Amino acid sequence: MAKSALLKSSIGKKYWMALTGLFLCLFLAGHLAGNLQLIFGDALKFNQYALFMTSNPAVKLLSYLTYLSIIFHAVDGILLTIQNKKARPIAYAMNNPQKNSSSASRNMAVLGTVILVFIVTHMVNFWAKMHFDEKMPLQTVRIEVQPGMAQEFYITTAGGYMPKDGVELKNKTDLIDINAHVKVGEAYKDLHKITFAFFKDEKYGLIFTILYVLAMGVLAFHLLHGFQSAFQSLGVNNKFTPALKTFGKLFAIIVPLLFAIIPVCIHFNFILKH
Repeated sequence: MAKSALLKSSIGKKYWMALTGLFLCLFLAGHLAGNLQLIFGDALKFNQYALFMTSNPAVKLLSYLTYLSIIFHAVDGILLTIQNKKARPIAYAMNNPQKNSSSASRNMAVLGTVILVFIVTHMVNFWAKMHFDEKMPLQTVRIEVQPGMAQEFYITTAGGYMPKDGVELKNKTDLIDINAHVKVGEAYKDLHKITFAFFKDEKYGLIFTILYVLAMGVLAFHLLHGFQSAFQSLGVNNKFTPALKTFGKLFAIIVPLLFAIIPVCIHFNFILKH
C-alpha cells in the first residue's frame, strides 16, 4: 500500500488513478468556467482570464500540478492496463463483456489515449502560442478620440490604453468614452482572437470544430466510467454513493457538452456577447 502508483502495487495504482482523475475533474470545471466567457463574455474578460491563468503564482503552481497529474494519470493507466493483461494472460472460457461491464469501462485505455492526443494538440494550438509565440497578437480597441477621428489602441494590463502606432495623442483631453489618459504599459495577449480565428478558419475551421466535438464525446465516455470508478477505488461506499453516481453521470455529460458547444457557437456565430 505504501508503494507509489508507478511501482508494483495494483491497488496503489488504482488509488493514484482515482486521486489524479478527481483532481483533473476539478481542473475541467474551472477551465470550463473560463472558456464559457468566449460565448457569454467579451474579448477583454477572456483575455484577462487567460493572463490570470498564466501569470498568477498560485494558479501557475496549480497548472504545474495539473500537467504532472495528466502525465501521471496517463502513465498510471498504461501500467495498470499492462498489469491487468499480465494477471490474466488467458481469457475466461465463459466471457460476456457486454453484460458484465460497460463499453466505457472496457475501453478506458483507448479513450484515455485519444484524450491525451487531444490535450497535446490543444496545448500546441493555444497554450504554447500564449506562452512562446513572439507573434502573438495584442488586443486592440478603436476609440473615437475626437469627433470624426478614431484611433486604435492596445488595452494595457494597467487599465489604460497605448496607441498602436506608438504616437501619443497631441491633445489627450479630447479622448471620448474613456476616463483616463493614454497610459503606456504591457498589453493583453489576444488569445480570444487566436481562438476565434482557429475555429472560424475558412479552410479548416469546420474540421477543427468537428474534431473538438468528437474529442468531447470521447471525454464524456471516459468520465462516465472514470468518475464513479474513482470513488469505488477509494473505497467510498456509504449512503452518499447513489448521489455521487448520479452527480458523476451529470458531470460526465454536462461538462463535455458545454465544452463542445463553445467551438460550435464560435464557428456558426452563435455568440451572445462578443
